[in-house]
Amino acid sequence: MSELESVIIETRSQPDAAIIWLHGLGADGNDFVPIVEQLQLPADFAVRFIFPHAPVRPITINQGYPMPGWYDISSLSIVEQEDEAGIKESSAILKQLCEAQEAAGIDASRIVVAGFSQGGAIALHCGCRYPKPLAGIMALSTYLALPDSLADEISECAAEIPVFMAHGRQDDVVAYDYGQHSMELLREQGMEVEWYEYEMGHSVCLEEIQHIRQWLTQIL
Repeated sequence: MSELESVIIETRSQPDAAIIWLHGLGADGNDFVPIVEQLQLPADFAVRFIFPHAPVRPITINQGYPMPGWYDISSLSIVEQEDEAGIKESSAILKQLCEAQEAAGIDASRIVVAGFSQGGAIALHCGCRYPKPLAGIMALSTYLALPDSLADEISECAAEIPVFMAHGRQDDVVAYDYGQHSMELLREQGMEVEWYEYEMGHSVCLEEIQHIRQWLTQIL
């Protein structure tokens, strides 16, 4: 399962930075491909964008219907009955994707793990535990999965990793309160979190893309 197919876009030849961006439940790697142009990163940035396709798995809340997902969701209250095995498995896959970029010559300090919704939960889980300081963690419309294990498992260098979190105040899929509470838990662990909120539901808005551009330009 570690050999996931991904959509890969390079903004210039010989990239020296990588952004691994995970989609939400039921989508696939193509979901965020348009963001590459929308971000309008500086022309001299040589970035490899990697948009992996999640494995297809039965999703309990959808009557067991199989769809691309990073882990199972069994309850409308997504923070109850968490699929610990699925979360850890996908977090391990993301770690392998980061390691593959390191093996390809991109330093960990130039790798951003990013994700929306379920994908953001995996980006947070993996990024907080990664053994080297990454360039950043971007978590959009999401929450901290398996929060009780964070204090024991967080890496010694996690406080060095900048975190970008954004959430819609009208989010009816991942409640705004989940996102805000997750941000507070990360800050309690010494992580530096930039928090943004918008008048929107479970989506991404133009203002948010502008803030992401500013943040990426700053950290890369």
